[in-house]
Amino acid sequence: MTSRIDWVRANCRLLLAIAEEFAATQPFHGLTIGTGIHLEPKTVALLLTLKTGGARLVCTGNLNSTQPEAVEYLRANGVDVIGDRTTDEREHDRYLRQVLAAEPHLLLDNGGDLFARYLDHRYGQLLGGTEETTSGRMRLARLRSQLARPILVINDSPIKQFAENRHAVGQSVLESFLRITNRATNGRNVLVFGYGSVGRGIAASFRNAYASVAVVEPDPVLRLEASFDGFAVPERTTGLRQADIVITATGAQDVITEADLDVLRHRVVLINAGHFPAEIAVDRIVADARVTGRRDGPEGITTLELTNGREIHVLTGGHMVNLGGPRPLGNSIESMDLGFALQARCLEAVACGRTSPDDVLVPVPSWINALVAEAFLQLYPG
Repeated sequence: MTSRIDWVRANCRLLLAIAEEFAATQPFHGLTIGTGIHLEPKTVALLLTLKTGGARLVCTGNLNSTQPEAVEYLRANGVDVIGDRTTDEREHDRYLRQVLAAEPHLLLDNGGDLFARYLDHRYGQLLGGTEETTSGRMRLARLRSQLARPILVINDSPIKQFAENRHAVGQSVLESFLRITNRATNGRNVLVFGYGSVGRGIAASFRNAYASVAVVEPDPVLRLEASFDGFAVPERTTGLRQADIVITATGAQDVITEADLDVLRHRVVLINAGHFPAEIAVDRIVADARVTGRRDGPEGITTLELTNGREIHVLTGGHMVNLGGPRPLGNSIESMDLGFALQARCLEAVACGRTSPDDVLVPVPSWINALVAEAFLQLYPG
């Protein structure tokens, strides 16, 4: 029987074509690649593409998103996977440090976890690598001079911005809300925190699902853009008082905290779409004296009861909703095929010396963007 992973791999047309090329060129021959990224079916397609190119792979996942089927599939195909699904930050830290103990030549990072810890465990053979997220780039920016190796930021590619962040994340967050809650969006007041490319996509997707959408964004230029795009841009407290659904997509910490308990609407649904499970301060909210009860109901839904009789629903414990809930499908295959093709080409560029030591936390080179875009248009004709 064909598994979901087989289905995904068969539909990642870009990665299949790159794997066929890598089988001949072997750009990673003799090199170890260490990865700390969500382990799910699309990631399996990427990692096995890198393995086809001659790499030895030492991998671990991110907090609360590792899928056991992906781990089993990778191990069956000769990939060294460290650890399993965990929500324990100390355990996750141990897994990451075990990846670095293998002294990989290249790092494929997601959120800056590996590169930040590399500075505690320096070794000479690290060539550089990639960082998937804006959150990771922001985290590592102050460490640029210490890292001093080429690190290409995938999220700074215009392809990643529009294909995955704007279109695919918006779709998958909406799909996850519908799947987890089985609730309608029609006429609901949705408040989106953040109007970067992810926030734009979420706002557009919920509006397309007939919700009334507002945006909270501290940057006045982005706030103006949200207004020009037709979204309400209320003051923060006003927006929270009116919201039936609150979605964070900022890359920041403590966007929603216990300080907001008195203004949150009865039966509001809190959702995090950002990479780190820190945008909604779930533990502090649960520990607040105004919270008198907690019910872990249907998969992915936690209901908090307040002293005044109100209820607050938190999806997937504040972890990334499209990879943290029941049947976590993540973003669409086509969008991740594009993003992971960028990953494969960027790692190839670093491995083959096509980058400079000065390329520390820089966007994907324009020639790689053009190469991947042209390949996609040929393989996915309109």
